[in-house]
Amino acid sequence: MITINDIMETNRMITENKLDVRTITMGISLRDCAHPNIDQFCRNIYDKITKSGEFLVKTGKDIESEYGIPIINKRVSVTPIAIAAEACKTDTYVPIAEAMDKAAHEIGIDFIGGFSALVEKGYTNGDRILIKSIPQALATTDIVCSSVNLGSTKAGINMDCVREMGEVIKRAAELTRDREAIGCAKLVVFSNAPGDNPFMAGAFHGVSEAEKVVSVGVSGPGVVKHALEGMKGADFSEVAETIKKTAFKITRVGQLVAKEASKRLGVPFGIIDLSLAPTPAVGDSVAHILEEMGVESCGAPGTTAALALLNDAVKKGGLMASSHVGGLSGAFIPVSEDAGMINAIEAGSLCIEKLEAMTCVCSVGLDMIAVEGDVSASTISAIIADEAAIGMINNKTTAVRIIPVPGKKVGDVANFGGLLGRCPIVPIRNQFSSDAFIARGGRIPAPIRSLTN
Repeated sequence: MITINDIMETNRMITENKLDVRTITMGISLRDCAHPNIDQFCRNIYDKITKSGEFLVKTGKDIESEYGIPIINKRVSVTPIAIAAEACKTDTYVPIAEAMDKAAHEIGIDFIGGFSALVEKGYTNGDRILIKSIPQALATTDIVCSSVNLGSTKAGINMDCVREMGEVIKRAAELTRDREAIGCAKLVVFSNAPGDNPFMAGAFHGVSEAEKVVSVGVSGPGVVKHALEGMKGADFSEVAETIKKTAFKITRVGQLVAKEASKRLGVPFGIIDLSLAPTPAVGDSVAHILEEMGVESCGAPGTTAALALLNDAVKKGGLMASSHVGGLSGAFIPVSEDAGMINAIEAGSLCIEKLEAMTCVCSVGLDMIAVEGDVSASTISAIIADEAAIGMINNKTTAVRIIPVPGKKVGDVANFGGLLGRCPIVPIRNQFSSDAFIARGGRIPAPIRSLTN
């Protein structure tokens, strides 16, 4: 039974602690749009996206208005285009990205994801065309997001694709150099990518998903920090219990929104992604939660342990609050999107090496990190390989969204705007070469833990 105290507490979480539903994302299958003629294929996907998502934004706004719950983004994810478009007789998928962008603007959403390929074990012809098309596709569209999954615990790591993605990221940066390399902010490289993730830039509609689904990504770092502010000196068992209870309350809000959206749109409920997704706004930071636990500045010794506790407690609390939990689910650490992370970079307590250690215990990986524009493609590839290895060995999702900003040096700042925020240029302190390592190619075999049959 919901009491007046429950209502008042939820209201305070929204008005004072920046609780929001970060996204309602509709997943749409494009497998029935296949056609050998690329122009017809583009027409097919435009028609399907605009018809399927026609009322998504209105429904989100109606729920927001009726329940008083901020819903920050309305988004669409589609079947990985490398799969959906494979029948097309073409050598570029850029027109498909443009059709996606046009459809997304037509229905008024904030982002559309799924310009993607799944190549952890090797390439098909469609995968090769998709990956080759990424830089131009991201340069000529506004809200299309792209992802490539190149590793998994079951398959190992496709090191040919690791090498290629370093070059793709550099090319995407160059083609959008007049916009702070924004193309790279819309591109994420995964290991163990989930097919039901509602968060961008990595959202795509997995091949095992239904025809259409509605999923919700919740947020609320400010709510968790506020809950911990009254626990000075409490031991970690008490801290974990408080975070669990808070995550339960946050997730119940997401469950309410997801069920309402599903009912009103006539689309099955997919999952709740109970990730703590920060924003650049003050008071909405994962880093500040870690500091509330007693770490003086995010990145100091103890940070990884604090993040491990936070990630685990959020999952335990959220699992009890929703019938279907999925996606990434945990705590995000995107540098440019978190005011506390930005402060820690500027203070010198946080570096890319510490961020890599933190990715072993949190959701996703090295996210929204701006680096010097002259960082080599092989160095970027090696960073991707390291993250993919963490995901592969630990049977978890890891990712890299790194942005080599042309013309920028350490001491400069890249400004991306909106939820993407700003990022001080993060130094890569180890200047030794990884060229020979990346040049080997091939595939890093799957670990022994992959043999679970």
